[in-house]
Amino acid sequence: MLPFEVYFPTQIIFGVGELSRVGSEAKKLGKKALLVTGGRSAKATGLLDRICSLLTSEGLPYVVFDKIEPNPRTSSVEAGAQMLREHGCDFIIALGGGSVMDASKAIATIGHSNRPIYDYMRGNPAGLWKELLPITAAVPLMAIPTVAATGSEANNLSVLTHDESREKSSITGPGIIPKVAILDPEITYTVPERVTAESCADIFSHLFEAYLVGVSTAHVQDGITEALIRQVVQFSTVAMEDPTNEEARSTLLWASTLAISPFTLTGRGAGYPLHQVEHPVSGHFDIAHGRGLAILSLPYFEQFILPDRPERLARMGRECFGVNESDTTQAAKATIQAVADWYSRLGITQRLSDFGVTRDSLQVMAQDAIRIGGRGADHIMSSRPMKLEDVLAIYEACF
Repeated sequence: MLPFEVYFPTQIIFGVGELSRVGSEAKKLGKKALLVTGGRSAKATGLLDRICSLLTSEGLPYVVFDKIEPNPRTSSVEAGAQMLREHGCDFIIALGGGSVMDASKAIATIGHSNRPIYDYMRGNPAGLWKELLPITAAVPLMAIPTVAATGSEANNLSVLTHDESREKSSITGPGIIPKVAILDPEITYTVPERVTAESCADIFSHLFEAYLVGVSTAHVQDGITEALIRQVVQFSTVAMEDPTNEEARSTLLWASTLAISPFTLTGRGAGYPLHQVEHPVSGHFDIAHGRGLAILSLPYFEQFILPDRPERLARMGRECFGVNESDTTQAAKATIQAVADWYSRLGITQRLSDFGVTRDSLQVMAQDAIRIGGRGADHIMSSRPMKLEDVLAIYEACF
């Protein structure tokens, strides 16, 4: 296990019915809230009205910003920050999935600094992010996740898409970690089957990426990761078949938070290489992030992990998918098939071309992946350096 530091300051309030504490907890953060959400789901389910009522009952003023889209845009972030300033809001409540929480972190950043958000993004060719990251100060933030997926409610990451260039990249720093997160599984009961499937694929990717390419001596992290993968695989289909199953929704919501936490990542010496390959796809074509990861993961396994680290792939199969092959290579291949079978049960079997991705765009996306994901290098680090031609080969394999 490699040396590491852990900073995990988010107060997590978890459980069915805990949404009732929104007002009392929000009063600890400030005097007027910017309530950030998407344009449809929270309204349609009545959740937005519930939150507003809870804030009103505590005498806490708020304004609603409901313009956040999937794969959130920099223009929406700028508009949200402008509303925050105009209405004198001194903290933010993020009500929604990963897109809303990521956008809220970005609004919190520039609401504090008054700089353009693009200055902070790693895709910015001016390179300003090298001086501005990590973000150390931002407007205080409360997160209320409405779907089990990104784990953004308790980490220091935010991923955005630049409107003009379609570059999708991240901002990071301890300043954007939410102060408090309320995780009420009951509000995830209305998540549609398709979104549940895509979200579980996202959680799975958060778990397997560092597990497969990191050091093999992080035994505690390995055990936690394997346990979480088993739970995601088991309860993903339960939640799809029975959306109001409290056990399934609770398990997935907590797993999503832990999957991208220091408890699974630190000490491995590895990051999220497949995420860097996927970001240009959803940035350019608005594919749901989890679905993009699922589509890309099988060729990634075959082209990188199978030849480079078959023993890790075999272990994941044996510990998490019931693979019982004794030969390492055969077990690794069986693991890939087991993952493919699980994706099939989730209904994620498409190819990139099914979502409007064109062959001409593959080269552009591969270049973006290396330029942004490589962070100045000519490769993304995986089980070996992943270069432009390697990223292009992954795209081609699932085009």
